[in-house]
Amino acid sequence: MSIFGGRSIRFKIFMGYLLIVICLAVSVILVSTRISSLQNEIDFISNHDVEVHNLTNQIEKKFLNMETSQRGYIITGDESYLAPYEEAVDSWKADYSRLYGLLMDNRDQQAKLENLKVTMQNWIDIAGAPTIAMKKENKTAEIFEFFKTDLGKEQMDSIRSQFEDFRVTEKVLTNSRAERLNAQNNFLKVGMYSLLVIVALISILAATVISRVIVNTIKEVTRSIGEIASGGNLSQRIEITTDDEIRDLAVATNTLLESQERQSWKQAKLAEVVSMYQGVKDLDTLAQQFISKITPILDASHGVLYIHAGKGDRYRLVNKASYAASGIEIGASSFRLGEGLVGQAARDKQMIRLNHVPDDYIKISSGLGHTSAGQILIAPVEFEGDVVAVVELAALENFGELQVRLFRKILETFGTTINSVESRMEIERLLKESQTMTEELQVQSEEMQTQQEELRVANEHLEEQNRFAEEKSSELEKTKVVLEEHAGRLEQSSIYKSQFLANMSHELRTPLNSMLILSQMLAENRNGTHTPEELEYARIINAAGQDLLTLINDILDLSKVESGKMDLVIEAMNMTELPAILDQQFSGIAEQKGLEFVIEWEPDVPELFYTDTQRMMQIIRNLLSNGFKFTEQGSVVFKVRRLDAVEMGRLLEVDKSRTDHGLMISVADTGIGIAQDKLALIFDAFQQADGTTSRHYGGTGLGLSISREFAALIGGKITVDSVEGAGSTFTLIVPSKERDIVELITAHAEIMAAEEKQHPVLEEQAVGKAASGAESIGFKKKKVLVVDDDIRNVFALTNALENEGMKVLSAQDGQECLIMLQKENDIDMVLMDIMMPIMDGYETMKAIRKIPRLAQLPIIAVTAKAMKQDREKCLEAGASDYICKPLEMNQLFSLMRVWLRKS
Repeated sequence: MSIFGGRSIRFKIFMGYLLIVICLAVSVILVSTRISSLQNEIDFISNHDVEVHNLTNQIEKKFLNMETSQRGYIITGDESYLAPYEEAVDSWKADYSRLYGLLMDNRDQQAKLENLKVTMQNWIDIAGAPTIAMKKENKTAEIFEFFKTDLGKEQMDSIRSQFEDFRVTEKVLTNSRAERLNAQNNFLKVGMYSLLVIVALISILAATVISRVIVNTIKEVTRSIGEIASGGNLSQRIEITTDDEIRDLAVATNTLLESQERQSWKQAKLAEVVSMYQGVKDLDTLAQQFISKITPILDASHGVLYIHAGKGDRYRLVNKASYAASGIEIGASSFRLGEGLVGQAARDKQMIRLNHVPDDYIKISSGLGHTSAGQILIAPVEFEGDVVAVVELAALENFGELQVRLFRKILETFGTTINSVESRMEIERLLKESQTMTEELQVQSEEMQTQQEELRVANEHLEEQNRFAEEKSSELEKTKVVLEEHAGRLEQSSIYKSQFLANMSHELRTPLNSMLILSQMLAENRNGTHTPEELEYARIINAAGQDLLTLINDILDLSKVESGKMDLVIEAMNMTELPAILDQQFSGIAEQKGLEFVIEWEPDVPELFYTDTQRMMQIIRNLLSNGFKFTEQGSVVFKVRRLDAVEMGRLLEVDKSRTDHGLMISVADTGIGIAQDKLALIFDAFQQADGTTSRHYGGTGLGLSISREFAALIGGKITVDSVEGAGSTFTLIVPSKERDIVELITAHAEIMAAEEKQHPVLEEQAVGKAASGAESIGFKKKKVLVVDDDIRNVFALTNALENEGMKVLSAQDGQECLIMLQKENDIDMVLMDIMMPIMDGYETMKAIRKIPRLAQLPIIAVTAKAMKQDREKCLEAGASDYICKPLEMNQLFSLMRVWLRKS
């Protein structure tokens, strides 16, 4: 025991284990030595004895094979039987030498092996080789004579007998070695068991000694801890005289006891504060009790508690209670968020410590005197992330960490307490209000009972009305079903109408195309062969065709407006050019009819007016055309003036903030006028004041209908004042779209640029300008391919083009067109109809553009389809440009000159 005195537990355990390891090492060495010896014996048996037996059997087998091979050869004469014999003769001596070498430790067995060798060699010399030689020499008689005596059989029997004796001796030797090995193995087992017992006894002895040394010390520590626990005195400490790890355990336990003592003190003080909250009903009482309680607990000399009041911008921290002073002698009355250290602590939600406080900062006074504070602690009180109070304490000495941790724990519960008290005060306030409201409700309840009786009577009346409403609702539901059926029929009718108008336009434009071209050619009378009367006929035919074309266009425009498929193009309209344009268009008509055409233009009319120029001009032309049509004498006055937003809002009956300035355009005539009861009819499609007007003055009655729809489309309206027999005044009121154009101009420019990049098609206005630069391009010797299935159109176009000096080829469908282009390499241009049998114009243009040689060939789509989507579809299919039937030949020639020049 003395050797462990003053030693560590680690050393004691280490020495015990070291003793065990030494014993185990000695045991392992002894066992390993015996196992190694056994292994050598096993290796000798497995390598030596087995090899001896194998070689013995192998040599015997070879001699048996030699005998079998000899006899087979002698009997059959087949030399293949000699192969085993010759192989054995060559190899048996090598096996003999190996076997002889293995028997170096046994001279008796070597002697037997030497005798066996002599016998085997005698058999080869006496029986083996001679008989084989006689057979090779075909000495059959000598062979028979040899086998009568058969000396080789005696030799072979001797060989077998000697091999058997040799083998038996080897088995005896092997068995003796195995028995010796078994005896050694048994001895090894006994030795291992003995070593195990010895090591176990030594281990038990070492463990007993070491554990007694360790456990005695631990018992002393356990006894001391038990005494502390039973006595409940946390101030008692463990005393240990040893110098090992148990001493460290005792020191750690003493440290734990100190920590537990501090924790117990903290929990006790926290419990005191929490129990003080019980029964508090208002914030003032809570604040004073709280600050009076925690200040002495934390060894502070002064304390102030600020509690929040107000919300948002009116948030304040108000001085609610103080310790060791009265009222506001300690601390300011209130702080805003971020104001002073109190406000900053509330904003940051962090505790602030002030060390090295100046002497004049605060004085801690008593009856005997006063001194300065050593440290000031300012901490926020939170509830659910909001600061509800701030506590400020001053002490003579610095606050310890134990005091600060207790302070934090107290503040964690104080925020919940403040919220509970505030909630309780709010509940009491609401309860008082509820009691007051209950009294009021009792009074109202009596009034309600009276009203309830009145309502019961009214309810009976309402139930009667409800039954009537349900009956009406059922009738309305049935009416709704009928209206939905009518709506479906109307939608189908609209689809049929659109299809009819599209087909009608195509079917009318196709024959109209050839009629207008031929009548125009006749009216031009290039050959000078027609009489004036024939020329007049041609002009009448052409004029009738133009009227029919105008009617078709009007019907299509009206259909587009009614279906909502007409697009507006808002742009700047140059108003300064309008008088000259109108004068150019209508002064001739006025002069022809002997009328005065007056244009009145007020100074404040803007130079640019933002609207859809095309629709605006169409409305103006329609109004002026009607004015001249129905006026036989007198004048037609066109007047324009500017309206401000207020006037526009009043006239259009909309809020002035929703409109901009606008124009008032009026057309006044001194014509036949309109009866008051007919004013509503003139804006209906195909309607005029009466049937005689239509017959006398001509026209379809679509002009005013289209003008009214166009006016509504651009945001305006048309009004009329008329006196029958004295004339009419049509007034167009239209707002400026300048506000819309600012938003749309960028997007419009991007779209137009993209379209022009993808489809560089020339508009009608651009054609006229570009054609002026292409006048020098003649049509002489230019070869044009006309593709159209209507022979009338082919005939008319061919004559018109040939009159210009062009060579014209024709094809009646797309396939014929492709064949013609493959045969003719010098075609300069293709005029392509769209609707054709076999292969239509779209498919044909796509096929042409796939041929590299024809990728840039000018193709002008000539079609009777006049819709916008038809134009876009032609360009997408590969058309260079597009022109609508019926053709205006000058426009077609201008278009052809431009594309011929570009190509």
